[in-house]
Amino acid sequence: MSKFEKGTSGNPKGRTPAHITATKVRKSLADDLPDIMNKLVELAKEGDTTAIKLILDRVCPALKPQAVPISLPVFDSLAEQGNEIIKATMSGKIPPDIGSQLITALSNQGKLIEFQDMQERLQRIEKQLQDRQ
Repeated sequence: MSKFEKGTSGNPKGRTPAHITATKVRKSLADDLPDIMNKLVELAKEGDTTAIKLILDRVCPALKPQAVPISLPVFDSLAEQGNEIIKATMSGKIPPDIGSQLITALSNQGKLIEFQDMQERLQRIEKQLQDRQ
């Protein structure tokens, strides 16, 4: 037998916000934040690389790569298209990371085509089996 009734909370009011540790920490930080920030800037100015990194990470986050438009000829087969991507990557026409993403996309496309072909073959086999019955 259980101590608690099913569907009934043992603490219907829930935790009060003042008792939550994260809330206490945030309040304490909020009160002292101006002093903390001043000290952090002071340390950074004195050459503290950890302070410098912390400030830069928060103020100037790392730039995210942006897609660069590329133009490649389109071929009938995935293998030919893959060869063209590899040539363009090796010759510097497209960046290596973009080339890798394109090859991955071609590989995924090949898997989709293979899956679709298998699905169509299975449907044909099932139809032939039904026709025999």
